[in-house]
Amino acid sequence: MPTFQFEAIDKATGKEIRDSVDAPTEAEAQATIRSMGYMVTKLKARRAKTASSGGGKKPGRTFAIGGVGTKDLTLFTRQLSILQDAGLPILRSLKLLADMQKPGRLKNCLLDVCDEIEGGSTLSEAMAKSPKAFDRLYCNMIRAGEAGGALEVILRRLAEFMERSQALKRKVKGALVYPIVVVLVAVGILAFIMIKIVPQFKKIFDDFDSELPAMTQTLIDISNLTVNYWYLLPLIPIGLVLLIKAIKLIPYGRFGWDLFLLKMVIFGQLVEKNVLSRSTRTLGTLLSSGVPILEALNITKETSGNMMFERLFQRTSDAIRDGEAIAKPLKTHSIPPFNAVAMLFWTAFVPGVGALLYLTRYKKPVVDDLVVNMVDVGEESGELDTMLYKVADNYDEEVAVLTESLTSLMEPLLIIFLGGAVGFIVVALFMPLIKLINDLS
Repeated sequence: MPTFQFEAIDKATGKEIRDSVDAPTEAEAQATIRSMGYMVTKLKARRAKTASSGGGKKPGRTFAIGGVGTKDLTLFTRQLSILQDAGLPILRSLKLLADMQKPGRLKNCLLDVCDEIEGGSTLSEAMAKSPKAFDRLYCNMIRAGEAGGALEVILRRLAEFMERSQALKRKVKGALVYPIVVVLVAVGILAFIMIKIVPQFKKIFDDFDSELPAMTQTLIDISNLTVNYWYLLPLIPIGLVLLIKAIKLIPYGRFGWDLFLLKMVIFGQLVEKNVLSRSTRTLGTLLSSGVPILEALNITKETSGNMMFERLFQRTSDAIRDGEAIAKPLKTHSIPPFNAVAMLFWTAFVPGVGALLYLTRYKKPVVDDLVVNMVDVGEESGELDTMLYKVADNYDEEVAVLTESLTSLMEPLLIIFLGGAVGFIVVALFMPLIKLINDLS
């Protein structure tokens, strides 16, 4: 029996009703709806799913690999919020934006969302069926906007949240580009010197058959290793990356790596403040959109990107479920436990004193007292979302300042490193030449 999707007005209360009814014909569907005390404003037969929806490619779709880029999704969200502010129906807005998209994953997902909405699904339900484009955070905020009747406000808030996150991410990546490029160029130049230049000097030294200074002999040994095992230059970093990925496949290993990142001497603060900024802004955005606190904490846990913070939000959620306020468990569970993998990473990256440094630093809380106090005040005043926004803004500024400071610090450090390396090579090569000249004279 066909299913008809309808929109109607309840004659008794005047409320708008959206529902579906099964009937053999459209006329009988209208009669059934009128008998329920509704005045029909729109009636449409729900389209049956065809075989192509199961495995074949649907009309208008193109082959796409991977997910949707954050930049494209942010732009789409901003455009959708503008169209909703202008009062366009949601289906028309989505079709308009789908036509504007380049062929790819996002266009395919938008077409699927349009089909689901035409079939009677709500926007959040339709988006939840395209997880490669719309994650749980996105869908829950849309659901909260639909429930509160303020979808355009939620979309605007979501667009602002994504834009702030993108701006912070671009700022951090941009600051890291310069030192990475300089290090790669330096490694390339030094490798060229070791492979091409130093062996030529070695031939000269061998012809004179004289005893070489310790510095020169060390340089020649390094050159011989580079010439014989040059292929290890790219293989060593690739092997380290693969090893870390293999360790992260085990939950305990991933937890140790995330703790190591949070407690690193220079970059640890940047990682910690970045995660705190993103997590507090996510939680504040969800709460201000009407998402329940437990659901908001679970979503924030999934989007934090660090296992220590996942553990923190999970235990805070459990404590709230047992009747506690959010501030106390947030402070209690922010102290990391001991992790042998984290200590192993410290020992490997800081030989000699790494284990001692880890033992003196690992109990430092990952959430500052500032955050706990702001959350406590927010709970007391009923403005928790506002306080979380202020915490996120504060950490955004700290991340920006810290990024600029690290960039300014990296420049002289790289210059000193390169100057020291080149100076060592020059002195090591010319010391025996000066000695030979003196002997000849």
